[in-house]
Amino acid sequence: MSIVNVDLLALATNPLYFSTLSVTNISTPAISLLSYDNSWSQSVLYTNATARLLVDLPYQAFHEGGVYDAATHALYVSSNYQSLQDPINMTIIHLNQDWSVNNITASQFPNLQEANGGTTFYPVGANISAPPPNQVWCDQGDFIHYSGLVSVNPESNSSNVVLNNFLGPRNFSSVNDARQHPITGDIWFTDAAYGYYQNFRPAPTIPQQVYRFEPATGVLQIVADGFVQPNGLEFSSDLKTLYVTDTGATGPDLNLTRPATIYAYNISPNHRTVSNRRTFAYVDSGLPDGIHADTSGNVWAGCGDGVHVWN
Repeated sequence: MSIVNVDLLALATNPLYFSTLSVTNISTPAISLLSYDNSWSQSVLYTNATARLLVDLPYQAFHEGGVYDAATHALYVSSNYQSLQDPINMTIIHLNQDWSVNNITASQFPNLQEANGGTTFYPVGANISAPPPNQVWCDQGDFIHYSGLVSVNPESNSSNVVLNNFLGPRNFSSVNDARQHPITGDIWFTDAAYGYYQNFRPAPTIPQQVYRFEPATGVLQIVADGFVQPNGLEFSSDLKTLYVTDTGATGPDLNLTRPATIYAYNISPNHRTVSNRRTFAYVDSGLPDGIHADTSGNVWAGCGDGVHVWN
């Protein structure tokens, strides 16, 4: 694994600059990393970092999620939508104690029609000093089932619908990604229209927005709007900032004049509302889809040419 330092002054005046850099030889399991700042190798990557290919399957098995369950010691990933006759599976990577791969299976959780993003989940009344017992998955729904949130216990393979409508008759378009707030227990989630664009959901009847849901009370609140397609979301480690990706550049067509952007918001002291929307990053390759923040304050996102990291 090699680190290639990017000369920003050279890049600013030469659109072909990247073609002069060494690139990954795809015939070998090597990875080249572009470093735009010296802090990358010092505070993020570290000197002993290694990479290896764990799993390669002949279909789009690894699409969203990546939710680890301590009880089963496995990583759960939703596959990409295939067809109405071949709904989304959950790909389960069973791990050994040294974190190597033991086995890979595919399953479908009950009451979960078309899974997309997911996160660990403490149901109301759960012991928060123990590892999260459940996962909550964004169910995009289909032509029969409403879109919403489904809580799943991987150990018992049991599930229940947490939320499946906006205050009654109005359904979500296709709920995309979610996070549980570690203090309040509220579920924050995004709603996009990709189920409609992939022809397994009806036309949207509600704007594409970001929501906060209280599992203990049933309170549902819109916390942010003005998106084309809100996608991934994440809290900063100090819980003062909410990051939301907008993948609006793709939808019914590819239009690169639409957002491929990460927005940041201030989270209120009561952890219920946001303010001060601003552009955190615009992605230079593809779109920022799934997003995470580490304990050092860095923001990671899956983009068109790999994983991008910002400080």
